[in-house]
Amino acid sequence: MQIGGYVPGSIGRIVEMHGTYYAEHWRLGRFFEAQVAHELGELMERFDDAHDGLWVARDGADVVGSIAIDGSGAPETARLRFFIVEDGRRGAGLGDRLMRAALAFCRNAGFRRVFLTTFAGLHAARALYERHGFVLADEHPDRSWGVDVLAQRFELQLEQ
Repeated sequence: MQIGGYVPGSIGRIVEMHGTYYAEHWRLGRFFEAQVAHELGELMERFDDAHDGLWVARDGADVVGSIAIDGSGAPETARLRFFIVEDGRRGAGLGDRLMRAALAFCRNAGFRRVFLTTFAGLHAARALYERHGFVLADEHPDRSWGVDVLAQRFELQLEQ
């Protein structure tokens, strides 16, 4: 298993993994998948190597996981996005490896804070976030992903 940057086809595969997982497990359908495609495409169109990062996990030529850092927001603040590991590959440390790569980038780029948005119920992901020092900063009902969820924002203060 190797972790690296963008490879042709990885954008579509990241969207596919999000679309299939969240449709099967959380009833998020066409609206959610289109939103992921739009937002990931927008990040890739304005991608700046100094402030943005994309890591894909590959098994041979197959993309089986991803994580991204979007550094376009508030000064010294990065947003962790598009974090997913393919069904059947979870629980083997791949998510941890992706998270370490993204957070190392944040530290090296001089970010002081990292945040991510998600929703309640993704227990394994939440445990991983908390192992890396993220804390729950906000929680509220939300429908912006096409279904009713309890939206969450996790934040991490980085030591420089």
